[in-house]
Amino acid sequence: MAERIPALAAQLLIGIATAQTGDLASYDQPSLAGFRLGIDEINARGGLGKRYQAKLLIRDTRSDAATTADVAQELLDAGARIVITPCDADASIVAGQLTQELRIPTLTFCGSSPILTSAVGDMMFATYPTDNLQATALADYARKQNLRSAWLLVSPDSTYTARLPEYFADVFRRKGGTIAGRGTFSMGQPDFSALVLRIKSLPQPPDVIMTAAYEPDFPAFLRQLRSAGVTTPVLGADALGTPTILGLGKLAEGVVFTAAGCATPGSRLEAFNSQFARATGSAPKSTYEVNGYEIAMMLDAAVGIARSDGGEAIRRALAGLRNFPGVTGAITYAGTDRIPIRPIAILRYERGLRRCLEVSTPNAADVPPP
Repeated sequence: MAERIPALAAQLLIGIATAQTGDLASYDQPSLAGFRLGIDEINARGGLGKRYQAKLLIRDTRSDAATTADVAQELLDAGARIVITPCDADASIVAGQLTQELRIPTLTFCGSSPILTSAVGDMMFATYPTDNLQATALADYARKQNLRSAWLLVSPDSTYTARLPEYFADVFRRKGGTIAGRGTFSMGQPDFSALVLRIKSLPQPPDVIMTAAYEPDFPAFLRQLRSAGVTTPVLGADALGTPTILGLGKLAEGVVFTAAGCATPGSRLEAFNSQFARATGSAPKSTYEVNGYEIAMMLDAAVGIARSDGGEAIRRALAGLRNFPGVTGAITYAGTDRIPIRPIAILRYERGLRRCLEVSTPNAADVPPP
């Protein structure tokens, strides 16, 4: 009698366009590490929806939008049925314009612009708290701290650095705050002395400086700001939750920023961090790891609901998720433009650590439109 050969498990190819090099690597690589952990767990218990073994095809975008388009096309040519795009809305839109045409479900690791999904189409999903949601949480926090005037540092070079501070200004003013002024920088510029002089020369110092600048611009700005003797508190967004900013030590003392969650004692995020450390040999360095992990879990749920590897079926299942039990809290897509409703954490650097100040979901009526 001939030996029976077991059937091979069906595979589902996930293409990942991610920055392994360049400025975005600090955000994409933690996200990828969390995603990989999630996919490994899913495959070990039977695959996505207990039907398909997920196979990852990973390509480096080099933190460049044009390269992202080339990489996305390469992934599609290889047969990717789901595509993951970088932690950047501009690059994700470029990739999404290709995946949308082929009806491939596409999720950004942590691109947070609220215009992302509408700029691409119904196959694109945001996963991280959006810029206008983060800005609302920051403005709420600032007003609760009785901060009355804010100075904005913006850059027109990316959607994130241009729009997030303006969303903050919108909410901050509506809640009784005033904008003391604005300064503009070019991403990658090393010298912020002129902007620092403008802040220092204001007739009335602002209560807070708010910016969406990130590496390497934020460390350069903060270093020059403090060297000039300006002690004004600084508010930033999720891009400040990295090892580089933590490594600034006393220089970053008091800087407040947003994140997808807080690992408070006994929380699911604390348990995830321990699990991640056991699996990888090092603790998570941000909340991008858990966001990547949650993306894997949502895909598992969606494929299970769809009972199919078809793009349309997976898209519908993702779009219908309501109160999905994420590690950081409930995540909902149902009733949205594929923009998740989810909690936002406010943290502050204190004595070389990240201290959790609060976790909340802003009032929808307060969130400015995209």
